Amino acid sequence: MPTSHVITWEVSGSKGVETAWIELGADALRARGRAVGTVPEPYWISYELDTADAFVTRRLHVTAESADGVRTLDLRHDGAGRWTANGEHRADIDGALDCDLGLCPLTNTMPVLRHGLHRMSGERELLMAWVSVPDLTPVASRQTYTHLGPGRTRFVSGDFRRDIRFDDDGFVVDYPGLATRLG
Repeated sequence: MPTSHVITWEVSGSKGVETAWIELGADALRARGRAVGTVPEPYWISYELDTADAFVTRRLHVTAESADGVRTLDLRHDGAGRWTANGEHRADIDGALDCDLGLCPLTNTMPVLRHGLHRMSGERELLMAWVSVPDLTPVASRQTYTHLGPGRTRFVSGDFRRDIRFDDDGFVVDYPGLATRLG
């Protein structure tokens, strides 16, 4: 039986805030969220995220509004390794299992839950479909997650490195320089 969560983060990386309404099952999650930020420019986003078995992203639908207007991204994974963005095949991100919405602490949950890295030893290098905010451009991103201890996982992407704290359910509690859970 899925459990419901409502989580709000202060997102220092965007100088904003995000709230996600999440349904967490044994091996999948569904979420919808809203965020407002002022960095790199004032914006708001609204997203819906659905995963399939093993927390593999099935779909991320995002709408962003900024001074440049309204943009929408419909990012889909076919379950066999192929991705489309707004209906166009994206070979550059084929093979990724997860999306990673920029400045969004929720999307660190899927790889951590899939591999239990908030609870047990291990290290995983992953290809992610990273989506920049607020322009909603998906790009391939190599990321490594390493278990450091109960509820602690190191995240590395290129020269960027952070030790993230997760709760028992695999949700970000503290992501230094990006987000801290409120409440």
